Amino acid sequence: MSGPAMPMAAVRLLLLHILIIIFFSTPSLSVSDIQALLKLKKSFSPDALKSWDRSSSPCTNQWVGVICFDGIVTGLHLYDLGLSGMINIEALQEIQGLRTISFGNNTFLGPIPEFNKLGKLKSLLLSYNQFSGEIPNNYFANMASLKKVWLDTNKFTGKIPESLMQLPHLMELHIEGNEFSGLIPPLKYPKLMRSLDLSHNKLEGEIPESLSSFNASSFVGNKGLCGKPLETVCSDMAAKPLAAEVAESQSIVNNSKVVILATIAVVVVVFLAVSFLNARRRDDDFSVLGKENLNDVVEVHVPESTIRRPRESSRMGDSRKGDSNRRGSTHGKGGMGDLLIVNDEKGIFGLPDLMKAAAEVIGNGGLGSAYKAVMVNGLSVVVKRMREMNRLSREAFDIEMRRLGSLRHPNVLTPLAYHYKKEEKLVISEYMPKSSLLYVLHGDRGICHAELNWPTRLKIVKGIVQGMGFLHSEFASYDLPHGNLKSSNVLLGDDYEPQLNDYAFDPLTNPNHAVQAMFAYKSPEYVQYQKVSPKSDVYCLGIIILELLTGKFPSQYLSNSKGGTDVVQWVLSAIQEHKEIELIDPEIANNTNSFGQMVNLLQIGAACIESNPIQRLDMREAIRRIEEIQV
Repeated sequence: MSGPAMPMAAVRLLLLHILIIIFFSTPSLSVSDIQALLKLKKSFSPDALKSWDRSSSPCTNQWVGVICFDGIVTGLHLYDLGLSGMINIEALQEIQGLRTISFGNNTFLGPIPEFNKLGKLKSLLLSYNQFSGEIPNNYFANMASLKKVWLDTNKFTGKIPESLMQLPHLMELHIEGNEFSGLIPPLKYPKLMRSLDLSHNKLEGEIPESLSSFNASSFVGNKGLCGKPLETVCSDMAAKPLAAEVAESQSIVNNSKVVILATIAVVVVVFLAVSFLNARRRDDDFSVLGKENLNDVVEVHVPESTIRRPRESSRMGDSRKGDSNRRGSTHGKGGMGDLLIVNDEKGIFGLPDLMKAAAEVIGNGGLGSAYKAVMVNGLSVVVKRMREMNRLSREAFDIEMRRLGSLRHPNVLTPLAYHYKKEEKLVISEYMPKSSLLYVLHGDRGICHAELNWPTRLKIVKGIVQGMGFLHSEFASYDLPHGNLKSSNVLLGDDYEPQLNDYAFDPLTNPNHAVQAMFAYKSPEYVQYQKVSPKSDVYCLGIIILELLTGKFPSQYLSNSKGGTDVVQWVLSAIQEHKEIELIDPEIANNTNSFGQMVNLLQIGAACIESNPIQRLDMREAIRRIEEIQV
């Protein structure tokens, strides 16, 4: 008989110990990993992944999309890179530490590749591609470690594989926007599921009881579905086919004589038809063409991290006792310094406190990965692992971080501590209970979305603009006082009071990376003229306002706008045609007494997204107009 299982707290503690040790260890990348990655690169379209160069190292030289842990490749986040071709599964099998894959928002097509040969994967994210065909029923049978499966917005057909619904650790399942058909298999472990979306397919029949507790939005767009949580009663749907069947049977009886007479007539002309059969058979030969068997790429999403998303381990430095704990200190020449406290309002903590904390990966964005740690005193913190931040010297970086740590505003999340290392930096801040606005709006509709009524949404907008006004005052000399305002960087407390995150990082971030990672660089003035200004932040504010009012995920957040909804074009066209009512999220549209206020805010949002920054509202005017709106 085996001994008692290790408590979960001990497992998490052990994990965090490992992460911390790894952060300060010298990476020793496996040569086999490098060879496998280069082999994988060859299977993609030409000129893709130029940073994957044999003369450099994937981990220390930061090959695009490669996630490393202690010198071992653990994840591939090849999202929105214009990739196409055939994914080399054998190359992926050679990467022994691989746990997360994301090929999302590329141009792969054909049947789903044999990712099921990678039995240790935890995240498989294949959103926004052109994958097609049926997925074998037992495809996921050997992938028991999977926690996240995102197959949405492809062209998959056939039934939902039963093996997918029986995964023992599945927490996120998104297959919306495909052509799956037939009955929905029951979900074996429904209590684990955090995010489910089966909408906009061709599914039919009664929704299994194991899925009845999810929000109705998870099943919309499937005309043949019935049962909870939908309003369609299955008995009502069954009555229609039964009546049709009875009518059809009666019709057959009434016409049986006609059928017999027609049969006799057919016999008469059979002899004449025989002479044409051989020629017809030759024609028939061309109707039996085999389908082309394209063994193409699949898009994957981030594994145990994320999108809401996420995946890697964080490594943290250590802090000293007494005064040095409060001010921070460094030692050595290799960047192996302490955690430097820049805001002690939540107390002083260091490496020993973090080693006792339970840790989990919670996100992975353009600027870095995020990890949650809960310390023994009850304080929950987020550790962000930031890369491509070598624009300033250590001393100048310290000045900027201490300046951020001194900020105090109810709608601005102030960092608590940081760690400086040449290759990457750690920024530690307080954890917000309800995660981000992006997740609440689009990723957790069954739990929090019902609370996002009109007063709550207006409260969130007002909190955002108050925070933005503060930042534009504090960093008035910056071209981008925030620089990365989007719904994933608006964090929500228990009372839905918003706090802004990832602000004022533009002066710290390497310019080329800032252009790729920060949302302000998606503004029309940068796209057309490669110029940004504080009004670029206003454009970002306008997108969030439209996102909150419409409930749609903006395609502007995606680097090639493939997927989501073009809220800019949609809103401007609807306003021009006086069809504003069609824009409002149905979740709040029934609040007809406030429709005038919603339209007012909609028009402010439209004024914030003006393509010409001269005609666009400035931040101060946007704040004034929004504050005038009362519930």
